[in-house]
Amino acid sequence: MMMAKILMITGDFTEDYETMVPFQTLLATGHSVDAVCPGKKAGDTVKTAIHDFEGDQTYSEKPGHNFALNADFDTADPASYDALVVPGGRAPEYLRLDPEVIRKVQHFFEAGKPVAAICHGAQLLAAAGVLKGRTCSAYPACAYEVTASGGTFADIAVTEAVTDGNLVSAPAWPAHPAWLKQFLAIL
Repeated sequence: MMMAKILMITGDFTEDYETMVPFQTLLATGHSVDAVCPGKKAGDTVKTAIHDFEGDQTYSEKPGHNFALNADFDTADPASYDALVVPGGRAPEYLRLDPEVIRKVQHFFEAGKPVAAICHGAQLLAAAGVLKGRTCSAYPACAYEVTASGGTFADIAVTEAVTDGNLVSAPAWPAHPAWLKQFLAIL
């Protein structure tokens, strides 16, 4: 298997498991991962949030860890990466307002490179205009963004993932085994 150079775009209040687990898993399988956030440099941290499913009408949110970024957003040239990871949580909600984030995300789709998005990560993909004609899963509250941007929302179990061409997506962190397995397969 070719070892890929992967870009992870994240931000404050990213979902803890959806950031740390893929970051560590991809490193453990021999890939390199540059985790970046607009306005922050290597060595800075983003705050994470733990989202849990405890029987309420939506997920609960608790403080997570401080996740250390290992690369600079401003110098991360998407052309030098083989793949993209977009974690969920609250970060995609505001990251989608940054034109440079949008440009970087669009590059991966224009180049046909592998992209893994989970949970609210679909909000960033919808804002980038890359879901038209694609099937994408996400946290169910993001179904509207997927369909409004021309995509087909994959309403699958929280433990499942779906691959559509170069895009692997999943509803939330309980899908990590399926999501990461499918992403590793297209790397």
